[in-house]
Amino acid sequence: MRNPWQTVGSGNSASGGALLAAAFCVLFAGTAQAGPCKAQIDQLESQIHLAASNPAAGPTAPQTVNAQLHRQPAPSAVEHGEAKASADGDAALERARKADAQGDASGCLEALRQTRELYGLDVK
Repeated sequence: MRNPWQTVGSGNSASGGALLAAAFCVLFAGTAQAGPCKAQIDQLESQIHLAASNPAAGPTAPQTVNAQLHRQPAPSAVEHGEAKASADGDAALERARKADAQGDASGCLEALRQTRELYGLDVK
């Protein structure tokens, strides 16, 4: 009976097996390197990119006392607040990536929770 993995006319089944093993390693190398919450990081990044098209979306920061007293902020204060909120969101996402790379599932999940909270995305 003919081996279905062996090419026709090939008398060297060892090279066919090596080729099959190499293909298997290439296909599954990425999943072996993934950290404990890589899928959640990818999903959150997708949510952030989708939300970027919405002008009201993005990272947020706590409301200031002046804002609570109905005082209009200066444009530079608004820009500063947006930049700080964006930096905080980016830092939280970077903490998640680092924890994931180190195999720290709980640290990664906590950083993802903080990122979701900063971006106002499905906080659970």
